[in-house]
Amino acid sequence: MKHLIPTLLVASLLVSCATSGRDASVKTNFQIATPWRPSVDVRADAVMVYGVGGNPSEHNPWEVSFEDRVASWKERGYVTHFMTGIAWGSYQDYFTGAWDGVPHLDEGQVRQSGDTVWHGHMVPYIVPTRNYLEYFKERVIRRVIDAGIDHIFLEEPEFWAFSGYSESFKREWEEYYGFPWRPQHESPEATWLSNKLKYHLYYRALDETFSYAKQYGKSKGLDVKCFVPTHSLLSYTQIRMVSPEASLASLPSVDGYIGQIWTGTSRGPNFYRGKRAERVFEMAYLEYGCMESMVAPTGRRVWFLTDPIEDWPRDWEDYHRNYHATYVAQMLYPGIADYEVMPWPNRIYEGLYRRSPDSEEQIPIPADYATMMQHMIGASQQMPLSGNEVSGSHGVNILMGNSLMFQSFPNHKGYRDPDLSNFFGLAMPLVKRGVPVGITHIENVGYKAALKDVKVLIMTYSNMKPLEPGAHKYIADWVRRGGRLVYCATDKDPFQHVMEWWNTGDNHFDAPSDHLFALMDIPAGASEGEYAWGRGSVTVLRHDPKEFVLREGGEAKFVETVDRLYGGLQLKNSFLLQRGPYTLAAVMDESVSDAPLHLEGLYIDVFDPQLPVYDGATVLPGTQRMFLSLDRAGKAPRMLSTAGRAYGEKVTGRSYSCVVKAPASTVNTSRILLPGRPETVLINGKSVPVDWDGQSKTLFLRFDNDPEGVALEISW
Repeated sequence: MKHLIPTLLVASLLVSCATSGRDASVKTNFQIATPWRPSVDVRADAVMVYGVGGNPSEHNPWEVSFEDRVASWKERGYVTHFMTGIAWGSYQDYFTGAWDGVPHLDEGQVRQSGDTVWHGHMVPYIVPTRNYLEYFKERVIRRVIDAGIDHIFLEEPEFWAFSGYSESFKREWEEYYGFPWRPQHESPEATWLSNKLKYHLYYRALDETFSYAKQYGKSKGLDVKCFVPTHSLLSYTQIRMVSPEASLASLPSVDGYIGQIWTGTSRGPNFYRGKRAERVFEMAYLEYGCMESMVAPTGRRVWFLTDPIEDWPRDWEDYHRNYHATYVAQMLYPGIADYEVMPWPNRIYEGLYRRSPDSEEQIPIPADYATMMQHMIGASQQMPLSGNEVSGSHGVNILMGNSLMFQSFPNHKGYRDPDLSNFFGLAMPLVKRGVPVGITHIENVGYKAALKDVKVLIMTYSNMKPLEPGAHKYIADWVRRGGRLVYCATDKDPFQHVMEWWNTGDNHFDAPSDHLFALMDIPAGASEGEYAWGRGSVTVLRHDPKEFVLREGGEAKFVETVDRLYGGLQLKNSFLLQRGPYTLAAVMDESVSDAPLHLEGLYIDVFDPQLPVYDGATVLPGTQRMFLSLDRAGKAPRMLSTAGRAYGEKVTGRSYSCVVKAPASTVNTSRILLPGRPETVLINGKSVPVDWDGQSKTLFLRFDNDPEGVALEISW
């Protein structure tokens, strides 16, 4: 039986090898398959031109080659990168046999019923065989690098947990494990082994493909950087997919990630206080935390994605509300300041969706929503890295691991984990009380920074298992130095006894936790209680965490334990963060209070397309807001916020000018900070009335956007 690369043994060595892949000129980007056109001129720094054959989810009416699509964006001043799917895509020449004369549709992922899992017409989800990887290198990677692209994004390395029944997968099983394939539905062990193999296959696929890209790029004089746009570990586990996730940090060929989080991933329902519901803000906050945890100790780069709509057709009111929630959630991570501002602007600016929940009328994006969205894109462009922290008690972290995805099966031996409640049982009681919980990936504990600032580490093996024993040594050493560990589990779920390192070879532990306990002189099967180890302690709660959220009041003992070990948590119903001139605020419902959050100071409301100025602001429970603080806005004159992008800003003794560019058929609103009331305001040379706010000393403008540029000239 083969094993995964022991990432923890090499983690500390790879820190010095990890390259950031950081192009300082690219802070914001977006992905699109079409050539440039006025309606999708988003004005981010870079465009990720999608697919050598386009996006398989879209009909391609343009009949424009990949190279010409790249050129169309370069001509408009964009840095051009490349993105495509590695688990699916427009690779019909491979599946039909046009590439090597042999049809390969049998390499699609297959359900228990025998049906192929399709992403689109003649686009199956792929079992990434070595033959497929050779095709991918030749027909995709070589062509992209030959076009001069030096940033490659291979998105969504995904294997459905309910698949694993194809002949190609069976062949990979026998090669990997050395014994015949077992149907995954027959036992917990077969499920575990099947999902572990899926994880390995895409780890191998990315390793081989990115290594080749770097080598081939070098032969062409290019320093190629490679990134993985991926959903969060939480999202993949909820929707029953398997992907390499944090283990990719052990690969020198991986320069970073895009955290693909948006309304569609964050609306996955979960339980809290016995109620199953969508909790989009809280889920998004935890999802972005998963992505930050994957890169924070490693020095790699991550862009955070959010989407003004989502894959599933809904209505503009729903999209608008949840865009606020996900946008604020991503901005509450002040150590991340790079953003994919949207995917697929063509479907956002040109798509038709229902006007409201109670209307069947299909309309394009409302003008006010487009304007507001472009202000948020502008804020993403300006958002600084910050040493400030989100309000609340820091240093409470939850341990997560990729093997969460290995237990993706609805029911084995009567044991269920509804909607990932064994994770949310640890997270939701704290997040809802305003504790900014962090995530620690077990795959990263070998990095010195992974546990550096953690005061209380919370873990369970009810929903995951450690993939190698080395992680336990790092955790035990952290406890010995003064850490407080809370272990919550009955250790009775059916995956405790799968064939793994803790019960094979020289190890004979009934549960993986017993191996961890042995390193700290705690008896196997330790009963509930507190155990000292060095300067720290281990508190064992013999409850599966799902018990904390599946019923009202179930979390009381757990929260009391964490509060005591921390030395007193700050409990509240809000998160608040200052980043440069921006104030980010979220107030939660289902919390310790229904009180709104009141903010003092002079603010511009960036979520309102009219950019109103408030002397003080109020944030209600269940809502999220972003304000631009005029007390921290800097010196006049300057553009504070515009629904586009200002170029060539020029200030003389008594004048300010710039050119604003934004997608066609959208409306711009702007607020400009000036030293005094202007005498003349010209838009494209035409005088317009002065809309002046004396309290904030700001000028408000409204005009139609133009991707060719709108010239503003102001004098005072």
